[in-house]
Amino acid sequence: MNYVTGNTFFLNFQFIQPAKPDPMKYFLSALMLMASLSVSAQSEFNPKSKSDKDKEFVISELNRKFPVYRKVAKDIWSYAELGFLESQSVERLTGVLRSEGFTITTGVAEMPTAFLATYGSGGPVIGILAEFDALPGLSQDSIASRQVITEGAPGHACGHHLFGTASVAAAVTLKDWLIKNKKAGTVKLFGTPAEEGGSAKVYMVRDGLFNDVDVVLHWHPSNDNDASPESCLAIKQTMFRFYGKSAHAAAAPQAGRSALDGLEAMNYMVNLMREHIPQEARIHYIISKGGLAANVVPDFAEAEYMVRHPDARVVEEIWNRIVEAAEGAAKGTGTAMKYEVISGSFNLVPNETLARLMYNNLKIVGGVKYTPEEMAFARQIQSTLDFKVPPPETAALVQPYKTGGFFPASTDVGDITWVVPTAGLGVATWVPGVPAHSWQAVACGGMSIGMKAMNNAAKTIAMTGIDIFNNPSIVSQAKKELGDYVGPDFKYKSMIGDRKPPLDFRKGKQ
Repeated sequence: MNYVTGNTFFLNFQFIQPAKPDPMKYFLSALMLMASLSVSAQSEFNPKSKSDKDKEFVISELNRKFPVYRKVAKDIWSYAELGFLESQSVERLTGVLRSEGFTITTGVAEMPTAFLATYGSGGPVIGILAEFDALPGLSQDSIASRQVITEGAPGHACGHHLFGTASVAAAVTLKDWLIKNKKAGTVKLFGTPAEEGGSAKVYMVRDGLFNDVDVVLHWHPSNDNDASPESCLAIKQTMFRFYGKSAHAAAAPQAGRSALDGLEAMNYMVNLMREHIPQEARIHYIISKGGLAANVVPDFAEAEYMVRHPDARVVEEIWNRIVEAAEGAAKGTGTAMKYEVISGSFNLVPNETLARLMYNNLKIVGGVKYTPEEMAFARQIQSTLDFKVPPPETAALVQPYKTGGFFPASTDVGDITWVVPTAGLGVATWVPGVPAHSWQAVACGGMSIGMKAMNNAAKTIAMTGIDIFNNPSIVSQAKKELGDYVGPDFKYKSMIGDRKPPLDFRKGKQ
């Protein structure tokens, strides 16, 4: 089997009966046949390249241990724990890593469910990201029709049970390969909680946990298979609060100062600003609190703002202008203003050096091939979607490599990519067309389709890690590419300032 193409090669022989029997011709034909078979046998049994043997090792190990990892993933799927509350999920993952000889540090970056698992010594140092939080209100059984398990309970609608388990599986496989080959190198698995709104990775970067890491590899569940480099939107989220003086709105308005006036003046100025910002920028806001009764001058008002742009540096520039507008609004209305940065993350910095490497390994691993039972499940679950979807057979394909990819959303992986060369991939854990954050995604992730795709992700990450261990010059190339993007004067500064992690933001929603 050739792992690059997946084709089996063989020789065809055709014999022509001579018109008259000729013993010598038969003898010579037999000799030629034996010689041909000898060449064929030598080709078949020649030792393969070191790279091919390494790939075979990864495939063999992960296929052998697949039942173990499938059970881990299904357990975490059933726990379905929300951000910063993932205690059982963390215990399950760290239990596997601890039994495999990893050193575990829990509670990193002041987050109880964040952890670091380390194995090995020396370089290169390869970081692998693991997520494991669920989403509120998306409880669902692993069947192709809507079937809530527990009303109002969370569900793994973004596939983070698969994400975390595959990353652990890849880390363990890399550890086993280092031992088998007596190689220097370090594997660091980062347990990153609360991706869904908690931005845990930002706090981990801010605390310097990635400072000694050479490259970072990660993946995410998807409805197709793709390892092309891509970027996204940077974001900064802030609460603006205005404080005034209450009074009777009819009898004594002169005694009052309306906090709502201050907030509306700010909103008006920001809306005028929209004409004078880059067209790629986005500013969203809502008024979360604007008073309690119309006949009372409101002494408190609050708005939530989000600023997005493809470059984190531009987000900071726009955000500073919004703060100045808020300060001006407060002064003009005789109110006071305070703001609180809730979250913020950088855009993804694509790294083609690592992305191309990861893509080549994804091509070796391939897509997700369905059994007849899985195909029936796929067609049934696609019938629940009210939009056009790709054929289910496309889950078996790997999307062509392309550059310049972009998705108009945000992720806390972004901060990591500004300080360490990073590459990621998506694997078809969901039936083609199934969107993230849906009950259909929960269902796919709890059955065999999601589990098989998880194994593919683990194989791709492990193969990519081995390539880096075998050729450390890749690290230098990847770091140069990152340096060219951020520039020589760049110094990382978190958008969240000195804010503590919002450990309670999901409490009461479990």
